Amino acid sequence: MKVSDKIGVIKNLLDKVDTVIIGGAMAYTFQKALGFSTGTSPVELDKLELALELMALAKEKGVNFVLPVDTAIGDDFNKNCNAKNTLDQNIDDNWMGLDIGEKSIELFKGYIETAKTVIWNGPMGVFEWDRFAKGTRAIAEALVDSSAISIIGGGDSAAAIEIFGLADKMSHISTGGGASLEFLEGKILPGIACLDEK
Repeated sequence: MKVSDKIGVIKNLLDKVDTVIIGGAMAYTFQKALGFSTGTSPVELDKLELALELMALAKEKGVNFVLPVDTAIGDDFNKNCNAKNTLDQNIDDNWMGLDIGEKSIELFKGYIETAKTVIWNGPMGVFEWDRFAKGTRAIAEALVDSSAISIIGGGDSAAAIEIFGLADKMSHISTGGGASLEFLEGKILPGIACLDEK
């Protein structure tokens, strides 16, 4: 998922949340903006300034903006690639991020444990491959174990929850990933608007 796809959502939520956790492919643009090496991970080079602006805005509003502190990486986009965990936010040259790392899992779980409501959109890694599903699965299980209201924003997040057999343990799963993002962005949804007119 690209930063550009979620700019409006993040900006809108900064007035409503106390913590934003960024994982998965989107995190690499933020990490690159902060000066960390990202190897061959997908990065939106034209959005680095915007990433810094979003982090600054979060700080100004007193919102925790949490990025991975380590990464599960592979030397190729292949489920049988060589894999290892980074020691910190830096990803080696010719390697790419494929999941959040061990320390990041614990960090993210800590925030979930104390949350009252969690809105989750987007997996932490390539959950379709068992070797890189650990982060997404750990976050899903942390949601189940928490007392938070859990709202899953459709798309890949919903697919992962289904694969892990945890769908019935979530408070709500949106079947419209794009529509749920637009709703979180504060846009008017035609289906809701027409109901309001009745």
